[in-house]
Amino acid sequence: MSQPTARRGGMVWALVITSVAGFMAALDNLVVTTALPSIRKDLGGALGDLEWTVSAYTLTFAVLLMFGAALGDRFGRRRLFLVGITVFTVASAAAAMAPGIESLIAARAVQGVGAAIMMPLTLTLLTAAVPVAKRGMAFGIWGAVNGLAVASGPLIGGSLTEHISWHWIFWLNVPLGLALIPLARLRLSESHGSGAPLDFPGTLLASGGLFGIVYGLVRGPADGWTSSLVLTGLFAGSALFAGFIIYSVNAKNPMLPMRLFRSRAFSGINAASLLMFLGMFGSIFLLSQYMQGVLGYSPTEAGLRMLPWTGMPMLVAPIAGILSDRIGGRPVVAAGLFLQAAGLGWMAYVVTTDVSYDAQLPGLILSGIGMALFFAPASNLVMSSVRPQEQGIASGANNALREVGGALGIAIMASIFSAQGGYQTAQTFVDGLKPALVTGAAVVALAGVATLLIPTKRRAAQLAAAESSEPAGSAEASGRMESAGSSDADSVLENAGR
Repeated sequence: MSQPTARRGGMVWALVITSVAGFMAALDNLVVTTALPSIRKDLGGALGDLEWTVSAYTLTFAVLLMFGAALGDRFGRRRLFLVGITVFTVASAAAAMAPGIESLIAARAVQGVGAAIMMPLTLTLLTAAVPVAKRGMAFGIWGAVNGLAVASGPLIGGSLTEHISWHWIFWLNVPLGLALIPLARLRLSESHGSGAPLDFPGTLLASGGLFGIVYGLVRGPADGWTSSLVLTGLFAGSALFAGFIIYSVNAKNPMLPMRLFRSRAFSGINAASLLMFLGMFGSIFLLSQYMQGVLGYSPTEAGLRMLPWTGMPMLVAPIAGILSDRIGGRPVVAAGLFLQAAGLGWMAYVVTTDVSYDAQLPGLILSGIGMALFFAPASNLVMSSVRPQEQGIASGANNALREVGGALGIAIMASIFSAQGGYQTAQTFVDGLKPALVTGAAVVALAGVATLLIPTKRRAAQLAAAESSEPAGSAEASGRMESAGSSDADSVLENAGR
């Protein structure tokens, strides 16, 4: 394994740089949604064109996440991180200056490419710079910033559009990116993965599979689930991804080793992440429209009223990270997911065409605390469930599953909303919103159940003790000791005995 070069900036600089980069990438998932009417007024375009200003970013971001992580492992994580920031910053400027809707869509797609390269490497670079004992706190702050970006995207986009111009939702990234490029070059340490050659067949199968699946999920609500292109994307994508799994089981140096999923920690936290983002993204997508379209708030007013949800990660996530260092990430993540589910359930219970803000507040607070308790420990669980040289691809896989979960959540929630209600009147909107929120709450609760698959901190300690008592009979057993503290007990013991 390639060790990081001498650290030149330390933990604080790494935390600042990776948190800001993660904020930029996460923010652009939903920041455009509240600006679509203004974009249409200035640039024209049909409804389908406007939807592609969101979908183009989601597609390239989700599809290329694992490939971006693999490139960083192979050619240097800091080097590729710089490439990703540069591409994202240039594409943001191009989006701000787009003369027409087609050029805006193209710039958004390139933005997604840059985000897919830099986003998974933020976790890897942060992990390399932070001592093990302080990772919970560091991931807490990183998670707070990223959670704030996801949840406040509609607020930031709406406020900038309402008070300045929609162009500034993209110009915002430019000074941040220009500041990060020299800081990352000077303050971050270089590191590599295993040094294995790039897995081109696996990359093509995974990218093609993710493209088909995400394309189908993104376009399904707009084009119809029986559309030939949607069905082709879903079936072809599923077939390619199944081929990727079969190939990876048998390949010598696969991009994503399937043996990682033998770990209950790795499997459990990835399942929970997918389900969490499914329930959360779909709920935010509809609730932001509910506050504006039904309750009559402006984009800024709606965003301010959602602050108990969206702003809570800034207060709670660092505490959640410290708690995970002391008692383990499993109970913190599980508690967060069940609180998030309770918050969404409360919102489903109280929503009406004229509900008071006081009635909504408990649900918003519960959701905010739950989201904050999830983000930091979840990241720590992902990175500690694999060997250090596999952390890049583990981060890429987890981020890809989160993006697929987000796309799936918007697709499912929109379908339920359309089947049970619609945009015709305030009452039909509420009729569709209630069952969608109930579904979101149930999915997030299921994510909490998936978290319970993760070994407890005590079980991990027992596993490490059992591992240390085994004779060092093989290189594989020695390698597994690096991640014994968070791997599945049966798998590790089985490998240690070989």
